[in-house]
Amino acid sequence: MTETTTPMPTVRDAESPLDPPPEYQALQEERPVHWVRFPNGSEGWLVTRFDEGSQVFSDPRMSSHRPRHDNPEGEAGESAGTDESGLPPLFVMMDEPDHGAYRKLLTGKFTPKAVAKNLQPYIDRIVDEHLDAIASTSGPVDLIEALCLPIPCLVICEILGVPYEDRDGFHGATEAMMDMGRSREERDAGAQWLMGYISKLIETKRSQPESDGLISELIRIAASGETILTDKDLTGICALLLFAGHDTTAAMMGLSIMTLLTHPGKWEELRENPEKIGPAIEELLRYLTIVQFGLGRVALEDVEIGEAQIKQGDLVVVAMPIANRDPRVFTDPDVPDFDRKTTRHLAFGYGVHQCLGQNVARAELKTVLPKLIERFPDLHLAVDPSDVPMDAFGTNYGVRELPVTF
Repeated sequence: MTETTTPMPTVRDAESPLDPPPEYQALQEERPVHWVRFPNGSEGWLVTRFDEGSQVFSDPRMSSHRPRHDNPEGEAGESAGTDESGLPPLFVMMDEPDHGAYRKLLTGKFTPKAVAKNLQPYIDRIVDEHLDAIASTSGPVDLIEALCLPIPCLVICEILGVPYEDRDGFHGATEAMMDMGRSREERDAGAQWLMGYISKLIETKRSQPESDGLISELIRIAASGETILTDKDLTGICALLLFAGHDTTAAMMGLSIMTLLTHPGKWEELRENPEKIGPAIEELLRYLTIVQFGLGRVALEDVEIGEAQIKQGDLVVVAMPIANRDPRVFTDPDVPDFDRKTTRHLAFGYGVHQCLGQNVARAELKTVLPKLIERFPDLHLAVDPSDVPMDAFGTNYGVRELPVTF
């Protein structure tokens, strides 16, 4: 490789915590597909523009079975979703036709129609209950602890049939797994705890054939012989849905509220124009894009992307936060604009691997934000924005604590 190797930008500006690392803009303008050194010391291509990123995600010559690039220095070459980390192969890291076969088992539960019918009444109820609890308190409230984390946890527990009282365990394991600031041993311990928990839960549900939830449904499908779903497959699918189903939405919810509270007029705009909530959610997804280190693919053959000559076996990572700020696609991309009518973004990925749970996330956000604004019109941060602790090392970027008063 004759390219100059540039370190992948990872450090955000403390004065602009909702923006991607500032070095991204220069890369986007000068060389949209650039050879970089990733946090673990491995090297590959970083894609910083929207169109080229869409190509990476949609091109069947780019494989989802890839090594990790976001783990700490000195851990180059480790694979995501393998026994090395305590997790079995995950279907999101498989290519077709295997990926499609597993995804087909789940898609029906996550369509907009299914979410509206089966989940929306439950989401409405639990959001109202949590807002009631917040209203009954005095003094500053941490919205992450009081709202942004429990709502996604309750929803994914409802979908899967996981006991909500186990939330501290599975959330703690998820935090450990996805925190790249922790040691390899701590991350592995989180993954192993989660796998052990899911395995035991599957065995418990096997003894309760009439139990509700997606886990029980998948157990019945596997027992019917209609698929080749093994115990290892079942455990991996359920673990993925559990950790991804709450951590991502919790991060997005906290960042969305912080954005509304720190951008003059945005809170009032939605309070006065509640009909804008749909476009506002899509714009917040574009503007924030929580997958802070991007998603990778591996070239199955030589391919050209953005005039860069990608070789077979090269790792290609789409820097989604800056690709969603591409001025070639979005006017004034660094400004959240609820009149933008954002119709496409990469916040949920793109192509056949686009996030399975995106409609659930949208439903939660479209419920929480309007209800919060209506219930607490004078809500504001209890600390200076610079004092809000951010998650700089998590796979998903988020807010660790969000103290507010009302």
